[in-house]
Amino acid sequence: MAIEAEMRRKIVVSMVAVGVFIALIVGIGATFNQGGLAATGGLALVGAIAAFVLVMAGIGVWLSRSS
Repeated sequence: MAIEAEMRRKIVVSMVAVGVFIALIVGIGATFNQGGLAATGGLALVGAIAAFVLVMAGIGVWLSRSS
């Protein structure tokens, strides 16, 4: 079963976005972890999740319009 080029592009873009999100979460955990995630780290984590949702929505719109 062959995957079309457009579907491969969607998969790669989504995987890169998820990889960046995971790296961001790990970075926040490493930066703000001093015996537990402090209030500043919690805000950074919430901001990262909100940014991820907005970025994925933007990617979805961009991919749907480019095809």
